[in-house]
Amino acid sequence: MRTIAVTGHMELTPVTETLVAEALREVLGELGGGGLLGVSCLAPGADTLFAEAVLALGGRLAVVLPSAAYREVLAPGEPRARYDRLLAAAEEVTVLPYAEPDVAAYEAANAVLVDLAEVLVAVWDGEPSALGGGTAAAVAEARRAGIPVRVVWPAGARRAGRPPQA
Repeated sequence: MRTIAVTGHMELTPVTETLVAEALREVLGELGGGGLLGVSCLAPGADTLFAEAVLALGGRLAVVLPSAAYREVLAPGEPRARYDRLLAAAEEVTVLPYAEPDVAAYEAANAVLVDLAEVLVAVWDGEPSALGGGTAAAVAEARRAGIPVRVVWPAGARRAGRPPQA
């Protein structure tokens, strides 16, 4: 069973979510489909779309939570409901020993993802991270460790609140 981890942007436009979900199903199918273990932190956006794609393809899901209080930072309603459904579907859950989901917790979660991954799937626009523990930092860490990185950023994709890239 191949272990594939994810890192990616949280703030995706609705159109981008659709594009990314389709691209993730394609990439995960190429990487092993139902014969894979997907590792995700279940953040909104890329992490959630990845986890849903893993399960839709018949793969297994493992979750790494940056802190025990992670759920509380999610918006009420559908984001928490999706998180709860995916967490319940996970075969393995690791909760990191941080009181709050802060930059240190996210950096530690990235380190765990990279340590577990045979391949890192990055839903990433190629831009540097504004804070530590972001997508660019996880990609850099994986590359330093010699972990193959598959970047997923379909044509027409963009982050919410940002202008389209040229």
